[in-house]
Amino acid sequence: MTGQPDEAMIAGGELLFERPWRFLKSAPALEFLPPADKVEIAFAGRSNVGKSSLINALLRQNGIARTSNTPGRTQELNFFETDDVPLFVVDMPGYGFAKAPKEKVDSWNELISGYLRGRPTLARVFVLVDSRHGLKPHDLDVMRMLDEAAVSYQLVLTKADKIKPTELQALVDKTAAVLKTHAAAFPFLIATSAEKGQGVGDLRTAIATILAERT
Repeated sequence: MTGQPDEAMIAGGELLFERPWRFLKSAPALEFLPPADKVEIAFAGRSNVGKSSLINALLRQNGIARTSNTPGRTQELNFFETDDVPLFVVDMPGYGFAKAPKEKVDSWNELISGYLRGRPTLARVFVLVDSRHGLKPHDLDVMRMLDEAAVSYQLVLTKADKIKPTELQALVDKTAAVLKTHAAAFPFLIATSAEKGQGVGDLRTAIATILAERT
């Protein structure tokens, strides 16, 4: 992550995710969302980008978010919470998958769009991008939608350990240049590896900072 985070926020991020987090509920449609009474941080990304694995690493709990090699496994908005903290972590359905009936794809896309455009407590969306592939058309579509809805979002590179450091830096530079053309994009991106733990601390710090600003 670019920039110098406050030491108190680094410590706060670690403490926030040393707490016991738990799965709250799945929402297959907008009418099943929990009350909008907490700050919400959502994770979006193409199917199989490593979203559930990164959430497991973030929350320090293997298996709290279900992982699968099958694209489209996460079909609902999954909410996670912890006691005495006004924060939801939200695992969104993957987008851009093809191995599903069209009506199911349309339903999931409608859920994603409705949530991103209309949730008043949504503080930031972390848009996950596979380091091995970079930004794809579906990512850019979601970024444009978030720009139009004026929803703050930040790009997170996943599987950063799968490419060479020089390739990763080139991708960071290229992606950062793209972010400058998107109004709602947070200017700094985070390179992560759920497997190696790379960048997970930066992600925790970013979330703790957002929570402090909102509360």
